[in-house]
Amino acid sequence: MARKVALINMKGGVGKSTLAANLAWEISDDPWYKKVLVIDLDPQFNCSQYLVGARRMEQIFANNAPTVQDIFSDPGLSASGSALSKAIIHVRETPYYREGIDLIPSRPELSQILRNPAGKELLLKRAVDLIESRYGLVIVDCPPTESLFTTAAYLAADYILVPVRPQFLATVGLPLLEKSLNEFEEMYPGEVPKLLGIAFNAVQSIENRSTQESSQIVAVKRVARQNKWRIFRTEIVHSASFTRGSEEGDPISSTRYVRSNVRDNFDEFAQEFAGKIGLRRKRW
Repeated sequence: MARKVALINMKGGVGKSTLAANLAWEISDDPWYKKVLVIDLDPQFNCSQYLVGARRMEQIFANNAPTVQDIFSDPGLSASGSALSKAIIHVRETPYYREGIDLIPSRPELSQILRNPAGKELLLKRAVDLIESRYGLVIVDCPPTESLFTTAAYLAADYILVPVRPQFLATVGLPLLEKSLNEFEEMYPGEVPKLLGIAFNAVQSIENRSTQESSQIVAVKRVARQNKWRIFRTEIVHSASFTRGSEEGDPISSTRYVRSNVRDNFDEFAQEFAGKIGLRRKRW
C-alpha cells in the first residue's frame, strides 16, 4: 500500500508546491525508485504547472480534461478506477529505472466546489483507495486555507508534513493548523493522520541568517514544543535554483547551474522524509 502524505500549512508562501514536486522527483529516483502520485488540491495549480509545464496545463484547460475538480463534482469518478484513470496524467518519461510520476492536476475552477461542499469530504479518500496499490507514495498538495479540501486531505492521508519558511509571521499558520486538527479529531475520532513534523524550507545558511530569520526559527520551535510536534533535522536551504527549476520543469537534482551543496542538501532531506514514513530502498 502507498504511503500517503499531505503537505499542509495554513499560511501561504512557504514553498509547499515546490517541496511537493521535488519530493516526488526524489522518491521516484535512486535509491527508492517508487512510483509517485501527486494530487494537486490547490486551485492555484502551482504544483501541477511545475510538474507538467504551462503549455501542457493550457492544453488541459482548453480540452476540459478531467482534473481533481471532477473527483469532487462527479461521484462516479471516485467509484470507478477506470473512470478515475482519465484524470491521471503521466508527468514525463523518466530515465534509467525511475518508476515515474503521475499527477491528478488542479485548475482554478476547483474553488467553485466550495460553494456546495456538503457530503464531498470523503470523495478524495474513496478515489485514492481505488488506485493507491499502483503507487509507493501519494503526495497531496493542499491550499493554505481551511476548507473542504483540508478535511478531504486529512481523510485521504496517513501523514502530514508542515513546511515552514522562517520569515515574518512564520508561526501564524501553526495555531490554525492545531485548531484544524483538533476539530477534525472531534468529527472523525481515530482518523487523524500522523504529523511527521515541521520542515524548515528556504532557510539561509547560519552565517547568512538575519536576526529576524533566527528569531522566527526560535518562535516556530517554541510552538512545536508546545504541541509536541517534531521538527525535521534537515533544513532545506534557500537557493534560486528552486525557482529556476520550477520555471523550467526540472527537479532540483538536475536544474541548470544548481550547486552541489543544494542538491546534496535536498537529497538529505528526502532521505530523512523517506525514513520517517518507512519507505525502503529498491532492491534489485
